[in-house]
Parts: sequence; structure tokens; C-alpha cells
Amino acid sequence: MPIVVDIDVMLARRKMSVGELADRVGITPANLAVLKNGRAKAVRFTTLAALCEVLDCQPGELLRWEAEEVEGLEEERVGGGA
Repeated sequence: MPIVVDIDVMLARRKMSVGELADRVGITPANLAVLKNGRAKAVRFTTLAALCEVLDCQPGELLRWEAEEVEGLEEERVGGGA
């Protein structure tokens, strides 16, 4: 998925455990793990706001976009395609 969640980075900067963050945000550690490991399909704005409040950060410090590499597309660009 092209959206990357950088909760680990913020946890390290704040010297906070996943369990403490989950408790302070009000979500289960399992749901936080799904989000932090990039397996979540969506995140509620209320959850994102709570994460930002507890971690004292902006949404852009937790979420970033990375382009997905499409197999075969690079070949076409280089001149391998028709």
C-alpha cells in the first residue's frame, strides 16, 4: 500500500511503548499493531487526532505516501516496451 504509517518513529522519539500509546489513545494494542504494521485499510480521523494529541505531532509526521512500483511499467519507460 502506498500509504506508510510511521508510528514506530514517533514512539521512539517519545520513548513510549505500544501498550502505553494504545492505552492513552483508547484503542486495543492489537488494533494499534495493525495500524503501525501497515495492515490497516483505513483510520478514523478521531483515532488519528488522538494519536497526534498523545504523540504531540501532526498527521504528516505519522502518515506518508510512497509510490508503488508497477511491474512492467519501468520496462516501458526505459524502452523495453513497444
